[in-house]
Formats: sequence, structure tokens, C-alpha cells
Amino acid sequence: MTNSAEATSSAGAAARIHVLSTGGPTALIELGGLRLVTDPTFDEPQDYVSPSGAVLTKTEPAALGPDGLGRVDAVLLSHDQHPDNLDRSGRAFLAGVPVVLTTPVGAERLAGQNEAVRAEGLAPWARRELPRPDGGVLTVTAVPALHGPEGFEERTGPVTGFVLTAEDLPSVYVSGDNASLEHVREIAARFGPVETAVLFAGAACVPDVYGDALLTLDGAQAAEAARILGSRHTVVLHCDSWAHFSEDFAAVETAFDKAGLGVSLSRTRHGRLYEL
Repeated sequence: MTNSAEATSSAGAAARIHVLSTGGPTALIELGGLRLVTDPTFDEPQDYVSPSGAVLTKTEPAALGPDGLGRVDAVLLSHDQHPDNLDRSGRAFLAGVPVVLTTPVGAERLAGQNEAVRAEGLAPWARRELPRPDGGVLTVTAVPALHGPEGFEERTGPVTGFVLTAEDLPSVYVSGDNASLEHVREIAARFGPVETAVLFAGAACVPDVYGDALLTLDGAQAAEAARILGSRHTVVLHCDSWAHFSEDFAAVETAFDKAGLGVSLSRTRHGRLYEL
């Protein structure tokens, strides 16, 4: 692992994903010369009280902090209301980023909390074009996500995923905290096959608040999502390093191997860099 993500930059890879946390949601995606960070979480292990009143416990630190990231062009924030997707240091980090793309209500909250944060809310299927250093454009499309079973929307709050596309680049899907395969089918119908799927998994479960409901994909569902999307590469995030995940990455590996999709799965490790 290097001390700087920018120091490892390479022009040769079509897409690069640097996993910045053991099993959290934070990664650096390099695509078309742009550097995009997903759900920034850089705090040391600690307990948080979520909006639902549940105590969420972070168990491992990030592999790389904000100071080691180098230039960041945008943040893709699936949602702002849960500390395992945006923690205290992540919120401070947002103030120095050119643009934060997130849900409409999340953008309103972030702007109200810190006027230095340049947040833009995207409704499902809305697009934002990001100019690339080479003169091209990367299109970011917000796509539907459901943080738990149907009927939980008011309790868990809105979440978004993202699809990154350009005529000359491989497509990338970032799921956010999505638990709905039906939404994955909608996304595949519009964008499939997707070259690289970045899936948040872990089978998140908070029994004191939501009973036995899964708030994110489990391993078998993540494998099915990859199959639906037709993805050649899959990078799984957010599947351990928090106590409320009921499955770890080993369970994801087993599920992908059982589904015959193991060859497509990047064997995610702390601080790993994947050239796709």
C-alpha cells in the first residue's frame, strides 16, 4: 500500500479503483482522468448514534486518510444521513471538494450545515456531466436505490446509486446502500451490460430497529446483481469493518464462487488498488 493514492496514478488503465477502507464504502475511482471518491469515511474506530437511535460501531480504520488522496474532482455520496456512509471526518472532507453529488434532500442538508460544501442533488435518472482533463465528458447518472425492503423508505431515508458513462470509457455502476434487485434490473435495462459493478454488500442488519430485515445486499444477492448487470468486473465494498454487517467478504467470495461468478470478483483487500 502506498501513502498517496495520487502517487500510484497510471494513464494505462481504463479504470482504477483504490479501496480505501477494509470493508467500508469508501473508494477512489479513477476514470477518464477524473478522480471520484465514494461515501467518504475516514474516522478511527468508534461508536455512533444513527438517526434511528441505533448504535453503529466502526471496528477498523481506513487504509488511507484525506491527506493521502491527492486531487479529488467529485464525491459520489449515496446518502448523508448514516455515519457509516458519511462520518465526521468525511463531512469535513466535503468542504474541499469541487462538487458533491448526492440525493436532493441530502444536498439541502449539507448546504445548510456547511456553506462551503458544494452539493448538488440528483433525482433518479438525472444526469450531471463532469468535464475531463482530456477535453471529454464523463456523465454521472443518479440511479434508484432502496435502503432495505419496500416500506422502509421513510425510516432509512433516501439513497442513490450512480452510473458513470462516456463513449470512450468502460461503464461503472456504484450501488450505494441498495437492497433491491428490482432496481438493479431497471438499471441493467438502461445501461447493461455494465463493465464494472461497485456493489455495497454486507447484509447490513440492525435488529433493535429493523428486526431481521437486510438493509443492503447479502452475498448471494450481490452475485445476482453482478449477473443481472452482466459486469465483467465486480468490486465489493461495505461488507465488514462495521459491527452491524451480518456477512463479511469471505461470505461474498463464497456466494460468487457458488454462482460461477468468482472470476469476475476483485478479491478486495485493505488498501488494494484494482486496474480494470
